[in-house]
Amino acid sequence: MAFRRQLQLIILHFILLLFTMVFISYALSDPEILLRFKSSLANNTALKNWENNSSPICNGRRANWIGVICLKGTVWGLRLEKMGLSGTIDVNTLTALPRLRTLSFMNNNFNGPIPEFKKIPGLRSIYLSNNRFSGNIPGNAFEGMVWLKKLYLSKNQFTGPIPASLATLSRFTVLKLDGNRFSGEIPGFKLKQLHVVDLSNNQLEGPIPASLRKMKADMFAGNKGVCGAPLTACKSTPADDPNKNDAAAPTSKKNISIWVIVIPIIVGLFIAIGAVIIINQRRRQQPPAKVEASSPSNPKTKTGLKVEDRATVASPSPRQSNGTKSAESATKLTFLSDDDRDKFDFPDLLKASAEVLGSGYFGSSYRTDLPNGSAMVVKRYKQMTNAGKEDFQEHMRRMGRLKHENVLTLVAYHYRKDEKLIVCNFVKNGSLAAHLHGHQTLGQPGLDWPTRLKIVKGIAKGLSYLYKELPSLVAPHGHLKSSNVLLNESFEPLLTDYGLIPVINTENAQAFMTAYKSPEYVQQSRVTKKTDVWCLGVLILEIMTGKFPSNFLQKGKGSGEEDLTTWVKSKAGDGDEETSSIDMVVFDKEMGTISEREGKTMLQLLKIGLSCCEDDALKRLDLKQAVERIDGLKLGNFSSDEESCQWQ
Repeated sequence: MAFRRQLQLIILHFILLLFTMVFISYALSDPEILLRFKSSLANNTALKNWENNSSPICNGRRANWIGVICLKGTVWGLRLEKMGLSGTIDVNTLTALPRLRTLSFMNNNFNGPIPEFKKIPGLRSIYLSNNRFSGNIPGNAFEGMVWLKKLYLSKNQFTGPIPASLATLSRFTVLKLDGNRFSGEIPGFKLKQLHVVDLSNNQLEGPIPASLRKMKADMFAGNKGVCGAPLTACKSTPADDPNKNDAAAPTSKKNISIWVIVIPIIVGLFIAIGAVIIINQRRRQQPPAKVEASSPSNPKTKTGLKVEDRATVASPSPRQSNGTKSAESATKLTFLSDDDRDKFDFPDLLKASAEVLGSGYFGSSYRTDLPNGSAMVVKRYKQMTNAGKEDFQEHMRRMGRLKHENVLTLVAYHYRKDEKLIVCNFVKNGSLAAHLHGHQTLGQPGLDWPTRLKIVKGIAKGLSYLYKELPSLVAPHGHLKSSNVLLNESFEPLLTDYGLIPVINTENAQAFMTAYKSPEYVQQSRVTKKTDVWCLGVLILEIMTGKFPSNFLQKGKGSGEEDLTTWVKSKAGDGDEETSSIDMVVFDKEMGTISEREGKTMLQLLKIGLSCCEDDALKRLDLKQAVERIDGLKLGNFSSDEESCQWQ
């Protein structure tokens, strides 16, 4: 019955939509539709280039109108973010755009109830975070929206229960409802592909549905009444009576609980037995001790070891190489600053809860939350055997002395022949790559132009510092890319994974590190003092265009800077410094509304990036020149008499 009712609703919505589209489309063209929609918005000056615009809205994938997303020459979506908009979102008018698939009004000033988006059943994503929408959302608000995959309602003022219709959508992948005042119980989502659900900081209560228990605890934080995995267990209530059908626990669940207890015990016994066997085998391999009569001149223990030897075992000297020393070194962290020695040690890392942050070409990274409340990142390297133990330790001491506001300081390391651990502080804001290429999945707005300029300036300062402090290294960073730039709370960049070339296996370094993708290495198999400059140039182009340099994904010798840099050069015009000389598509549209003066500064930075990417290293800027030019860039100040635009 439920399926039949849903099917009837879908058919009804389709018929209504068809009549609406035919009626409006018969009278209005796409420009007229968008202008009518604009008239429903208050404070819409950011959309002034929609007026008297003789250019077609779309030219293939390129949009000539601010905030419009195009696909195959038609309006595919609207991204009207951070424009100070308010008023009414006229859904009825938008239904006349037949291929409309995505709407984003994040970071504006809209208020009141949620619009009736189910009138546009073809929508795949809706972004409304950081507004002032309020009130209850009807339970059937999303019925019939069978194509909807992503819904962002974070940081509004919604109240009441989570609409039940959300739990019925079969294609849902991301749901962000955090920072509202939703109440009641969490619906039982049963979607396998639903991989992000953020319900934190609401007024929800009751048990977490079984389908969501694998989510992180942070996704439910700030709801005092919510319980169950991954949070604390729910308290027993009369409803939990096993004699009642609704709460009857299947025998399989009981068996699972028993095995959860038994399996670790069995594993522990096997480990203990194995350890005893190994110890006995080692003892058998040692030559038997000579048994001599005890005398005051020759004191002996019953095993034949001298009394003073026992003291030596308790405090092994550097000259000894015994089992105790090996065990001690196997569980020891070497701190690179005296300030960090008393904070934690290796056992603390082993006891702390760990979360996998990611895996790269050289190993994995883990976040650990220590008992003292601090969060650390442990990077595990398996390809770091290019240097012997003494050389490695000296290199780590050298890295540990680096202190700069744009360089992530190393805290400690752990040495083993087959793998190394490097410990540093956890940076909450994540990597630059995530903000450039994954911000929508994170429910965050794109980086605006002032923030990007600030990041580029910080990267240049950090790189300049590495060159000053590590003059003996040909490429002091060697692996500069957006995923190796972290952003702190104020979006100041921190360089990471620097100085690795001397310790990473040569074969792996040449296969994966960005320094070995440079034109000079591709063409002449050599790295120079300007190789890091080339990496900086590619990074600048990535920041300005929002496009990932795909050649960095290639194993072994890359194709130089061909993919991204050649594409930018093809759009850069004749070198004139007027914004009109460059194809607007080159700039990332996520930067939002840009004044003419700011556009000129953006173009200057883009040209600095291109100068850093010259194929011929002799023609390429050196680092000092690049840093001076970047440091000299100033933010253009917007004034009311300047024409503003948004790069598409």
